[in-house]
Amino acid sequence: MTDAPFTRLQTLPSWLLGRAGALGHRLVAEAMAEEGSRLGHHAVLCAVAEFGPLAQADLSRTVRIDPKDIVGILNDLQASELVVRGRDPRDARKNAIALTPAGADLLFRLRERSDQANEELLAPLDPAEREQLLTLVRKVIEGRAG
Repeated sequence: MTDAPFTRLQTLPSWLLGRAGALGHRLVAEAMAEEGSRLGHHAVLCAVAEFGPLAQADLSRTVRIDPKDIVGILNDLQASELVVRGRDPRDARKNAIALTPAGADLLFRLRERSDQANEELLAPLDPAEREQLLTLVRKVIEGRAG
């Protein structure tokens, strides 16, 4: 074998994308933690703010979080008075999740912190490189979607 296995591994696109993804995930998770929040909380707040009020099952599908896990996230958010569960106006048999004013305030702060974390992630790149990176990563993802 002429290639050193670990050295070769570190040159693979999957390895590099995974490392970049892990770094981005860590930076954003740390930023969310400064507000006492987690990535799942942020995703739920974003979806409810944009599409809400949402039935719990629809919310789970929208954010791609397992229905069993979404219950815990919603319990956390409701206990902190960031969301409320109410009757779904489209189907009285279901609960709909809505954002509270406190939830909207937190979402604003989380957006700022997330933006700062993403700025830190991409700091080594100039603006043209950032746009090129995002374009290429989207192309890889969209090319595999379906």
